[in-house]
Amino acid sequence: METSSSLPRVDIYARVTSQIIEAIEAGVGEYQMPWHQGSAGFPRNAITRNPYRGVNTLALWSASRIRGYTSPYWATYRQWSTQGAQVRKGEKASEIVFFKRETEERKNENEGTVTARERLVVRGSSVFNADQVDGWFKAEVLPENRTEHLVSVDAFVSGIGADIRYGGDVAGYNRSSDCIHMPERRRFIGTETSTVTEAFYSVLLHEHVHWSGHPKRLNRELSGRFGDCAYAMEELVAELGAAFLCADLGINLDPRLDHAAYVYVWLVVLRQQRTAIVTASGAAIRACRYLGELALGEQRAARVSQ
Repeated sequence: METSSSLPRVDIYARVTSQIIEAIEAGVGEYQMPWHQGSAGFPRNAITRNPYRGVNTLALWSASRIRGYTSPYWATYRQWSTQGAQVRKGEKASEIVFFKRETEERKNENEGTVTARERLVVRGSSVFNADQVDGWFKAEVLPENRTEHLVSVDAFVSGIGADIRYGGDVAGYNRSSDCIHMPERRRFIGTETSTVTEAFYSVLLHEHVHWSGHPKRLNRELSGRFGDCAYAMEELVAELGAAFLCADLGINLDPRLDHAAYVYVWLVVLRQQRTAIVTASGAAIRACRYLGELALGEQRAARVSQ
């Protein structure tokens, strides 16, 4: 793996780590997932098109993940009926909550007066996903792919040879099937501190770092040292690795705040481990070297065969 910087690679990694730490210490905002094109990702009502808020977003996201729903649209049984759609027999509803304003009257027997006041009352509601109904079709305009194809980075990723499957709304590495899942390129919207192209490749490289830790590769096992925090530690490794690779491949030589924001989320989980970022940085460097060797090996083989 060739670096686009005049600095030695180890110096790049050290500089990236240092800048991430500085950004964390200076204060970072909330991490924003760099995909989900408007209505394509966030749960929303199929009739009003309004997105669900707060705990309802999490509840419906969780229901979709558990039951395998692919549509972001939800509605009550009655709402679906008004659209000429029918909830299939045996389908299970998902619960949401909403606040309703109610007027409460209080009568003062002694004074003979009546006072009224409004109060917010929590109510529950049952909704069904569009995947659970028949007779409803949402003509969705596919978003434009605004990512730029970086030939050198695409060659690097191709040389690694991981099984990458595009589709859906979630990026992740499945350890049991040993494959990387990525939203399609057109789903990426970027963030306040990254372009669409930077966001796409950063996420793709993040998942490749996870891929490197499989037992038949680097066999990265962190549970022995970090116990219940092993998952958080692995996320630190993957995000630091993504930051290193972005710098190494010339995607962006200045680490962005969204890397720092993501790392900060997991450092909070590992706040009892004062050396967590140092340990994660070392593991991330090993992962980057491993991925670089795979990519270079494939490129050398291609040149020999020509």
